[in-house]
Amino acid sequence: MDRREFIKRTVPATAMGLATIGVTWFFDERDGRGSGRDAKIEEAKIINLAVPEDLSFPKIVVVNGDNPSLMVETAINELGGIRRFINSTDTVLVKPNIGWDRVPEQAANTNPEVVKTIVKLCLSAGAKKVIVTDISCNEYVRCFSRSGIKEAAESAGATVELPNDAFFKDVNMGGDVLGVRSVYRLYLEATKIINVPIAKHHSLTGATLGLKNWYGILGGRRNQLHQHINESIADLANFIRPTFVVMDAIRVLKKNGPQGGNLSDVMQGNCIIAGTDQVAIDAYTAEKFFDLNEHQLSYLDITHSKGLGNKNYHELSPKEIKL
Repeated sequence: MDRREFIKRTVPATAMGLATIGVTWFFDERDGRGSGRDAKIEEAKIINLAVPEDLSFPKIVVVNGDNPSLMVETAINELGGIRRFINSTDTVLVKPNIGWDRVPEQAANTNPEVVKTIVKLCLSAGAKKVIVTDISCNEYVRCFSRSGIKEAAESAGATVELPNDAFFKDVNMGGDVLGVRSVYRLYLEATKIINVPIAKHHSLTGATLGLKNWYGILGGRRNQLHQHINESIADLANFIRPTFVVMDAIRVLKKNGPQGGNLSDVMQGNCIIAGTDQVAIDAYTAEKFFDLNEHQLSYLDITHSKGLGNKNYHELSPKEIKL
């Protein structure tokens, strides 16, 4: 084979190989694995923004009533008051579920009055800044607007951050399923994080509650995580440990979740479940509203076994209040 023939045969093959590497790198970057930047990725990280345990306060408070704002205030007061959790040095990130292009009555997103009340309380405690954000599944602007959350949060003084596709950072989550993933940077920069999920049916797990709400911190193709959904939820519970949780069960989507759409699938739950044990709150909500236990939601078993919370919420003696 002469030199000309050698070049003719080898150059296309080399170009094809380089192109394959480039395509692989491109898709790895987009799905959050970030193989192209491994050298810059930190060691396994855990975001633990919980406050010290105080046995003089309950770990779970359940408030039933018909005034969402009063219910949230009552629950947080019973946990020790907002100043137990928030102070003047804090940048607080409030994480509702704003996943879907739905109005509040359809119960696909967190109740805007619940979000508004939490923002007001944080600012009343002197928080330096309160940010409200989520990574929506549907188009961002419509989700934030139609959910009512943008207007409600801004009226209370929050900074509402619509997702910015360039504002992610590759992080080693150190999980059994979740390794290096693309995480929205605001979660890495906050000094306090409040998880504010809504109780909904989910076609894969049976229910989507507080721990699954952490899917909204991730970039990339999150639907891939459904292949190991319970393990990935448990990894997220290990990665991010919030300051406290306020579960919105004012309206509960009982069927056709997580997106919903039909008002006949929604029931009035008239309930707020708040506390510092995110596993126990999920376990309580799953049993009360969906008749599900840790055997049906196996991520509860996994998180309990890892010491991330107590699936046996009865042992925590939840304080129940009727307004």
